[in-house]
Amino acid sequence: MNAKVYGFTHSPWVQAVLLALYDKEIDYDLYVRPPYDVFKKWGVYMPAVSLYEEPWEIESTEILTKLGYKSILDDELKAANKAWQGVLHRTDNPFRFFLNFASGGQISGSLINNTVNNFLLSFVAFYMFMLINIGKWTLKQREPDDFGNQFLYWEDILHASKCPFIDGEKPGTRDFILFGVVQCHSSIPVPALDALLIDERLKNLRTWIFTMQKRFQEYPYLYSVKYFGSDASQPKNAGIFQMGVFFIGLSIIFLLLPISIAAVLKLMSRVEDYRIKSF
Repeated sequence: MNAKVYGFTHSPWVQAVLLALYDKEIDYDLYVRPPYDVFKKWGVYMPAVSLYEEPWEIESTEILTKLGYKSILDDELKAANKAWQGVLHRTDNPFRFFLNFASGGQISGSLINNTVNNFLLSFVAFYMFMLINIGKWTLKQREPDDFGNQFLYWEDILHASKCPFIDGEKPGTRDFILFGVVQCHSSIPVPALDALLIDERLKNLRTWIFTMQKRFQEYPYLYSVKYFGSDASQPKNAGIFQMGVFFIGLSIIFLLLPISIAAVLKLMSRVEDYRIKSF
């Protein structure tokens, strides 16, 4: 069995799928730009996954179930979404936002393939930048008084358990989704990461993060090791040339800004309301 995955590794939902595939020792090809069939139907929405050469799917929780992991309950999914609070701070520093996207560009293919994909990745990054900022303007969500509070649900579960993982002796759906959130917060540091690092109430959660990092130390997209320490390697940098290609693409997008914004809004209209995650 092998898999094709479209998505960027800053996304917690992409991370959850990739962690599950790694855990199952399933080979996969990762695309940083949407294949045509995905783009035609969902735009740049991620993740999209094709297993067994079957049609693409975009519901990460259903994909995890299809891979053999238990379903996550609605209340647990809400708690995972709540733990994602702080994501809107990712664009507080636009240069840092785009620089981190550029450094995470594709390096697994041929030079020509990588160059084309990283050029097009600039539009995916611009889409995400617009999506987050539109979220800031439209959702008008109240900033939490304490970002540590959003993790207490999971801290309590780990405190009550004698198992190393949230799902028991082995990691499962809840581990993958929450660890994906941790990777997201670590890929571009936001206030929620500070809470994970220093909040005295989250000792069991930090122990779990170290346990997950040890379990997945050969996994190539561990952004958290920079902050939590590990023998694992940090994600590879795309390199100066490919990052330059990304910024050339981004420059063209800004030169054509009215057209770029119109394209983003058109693609956003393809995403049903129920897919827009709120906290």
